[in-house]
Amino acid sequence: MPKNATDALPRDPRPVTAARRGLLVAPLLGPALVAGVAYLDPGNVAANMTAGALFGYLLVWVVVTGNVMAWLIQYLSAKLGIVTGQSLPEALGRRFRRRPARLAYWLQAEAVAMATDVAEVIGGAVALYLLFDLPLIVGGLITGVVSMLLLVVQSSRGPKPFERAITGLMLVIAIGFCAGLVIGPPDAQQTLGGLVPRFDGTESVLLAASILGATVMPHAIYAHSSLTRDRFGLVAAGAERRLVLRATKVDVTIALAIAGSVNVVILLLAAANLQGVEGTDSLEGAHAALGAALGEPVALLFAIGLLASGLASTSVGAYAGAEIMRGLLRVSIPLLARRAITIAPALLLLVLGVDPTLALVLSQVVLSFGIPFALIPLVRLTADRGLMGDSVNARVTTALAIVAAGLLVALNVTLLVLLALGG
Repeated sequence: MPKNATDALPRDPRPVTAARRGLLVAPLLGPALVAGVAYLDPGNVAANMTAGALFGYLLVWVVVTGNVMAWLIQYLSAKLGIVTGQSLPEALGRRFRRRPARLAYWLQAEAVAMATDVAEVIGGAVALYLLFDLPLIVGGLITGVVSMLLLVVQSSRGPKPFERAITGLMLVIAIGFCAGLVIGPPDAQQTLGGLVPRFDGTESVLLAASILGATVMPHAIYAHSSLTRDRFGLVAAGAERRLVLRATKVDVTIALAIAGSVNVVILLLAAANLQGVEGTDSLEGAHAALGAALGEPVALLFAIGLLASGLASTSVGAYAGAEIMRGLLRVSIPLLARRAITIAPALLLLVLGVDPTLALVLSQVVLSFGIPFALIPLVRLTADRGLMGDSVNARVTTALAIVAAGLLVALNVTLLVLLALGG
């Protein structure tokens, strides 16, 4: 077990009080905050802003439900890395003995990684356009370069500096997106009404799938197991593992409380201030409308938050993409080449002039269809006593994870049927 984890463990016989337990847990926090920034990427912003602008408070329940499911999913992913010392792609790569199977699985996972980059690079490009009037292709290139520099920090200086950088960007994201709610608060009664599950036509289902694709992120599932593996290594059963798993629960709770709250705020901000305003189903239009309704400082903070979102989330997405390739294909390629592979589709869309907000929303739908391929194997592996030992899932945990996976798959099938029927 790495030194930074064991140093936090108790070494004397004094009782471990609640206060002392908190001191022991604190140094072990961090991996979930990095994985959690994936839940605050520009795709989330586009999906939630569009949902609020078009349907008001209707889909609040989707954001909340997705965040609850995400807690369980991210904890299982982190636990896999801690207990086995393997990432999810590594574990699957060892299970798929035949190379064609590994290759097929990698292709869909790679498509998810590219869809992730579409959302994050385009979001960063739009933010730089809003802040500095830079052409979108230039902004996309800058976003890609900065994300690569953050990855260099991770690979050369280890996980902790990378965690600090991403956590700092998460703080900027939270401030940028939450500031407007102070000036333009939502209606409390309608917010509560939005917690009642319902839809209003095909477009609302499409947006629900988009929100879930942005909330329960396949690449975040792959990445979290890698992050805990890099931070803690294979943790031996016993007191050490119990402490790390307890810290991980706290870590995931903090990360998703922040991410979930910000996502709800984004939707409520749009529902309260942008509903019915023409053009607010795009990030540029939403930015302009926020400036007109709530003042230019709010619009400026929104753009800064969007930029931080793009920079942080694309770094995590690229980290996940590299792990997907290494774990499934057992191949490592240079960082620059890896970054070029995943960023190419996003840059191509910018060159072709595809509407940025449409690309963001549709990329989240693609991500939602990648969820079963990450989630079902994760549940299966963490329920395998031969692999997990004493840390195997409890039956109720496995049952809840199966229900979550079933709900996500059912929503996607419903979406396909509605689109096919044209209704």
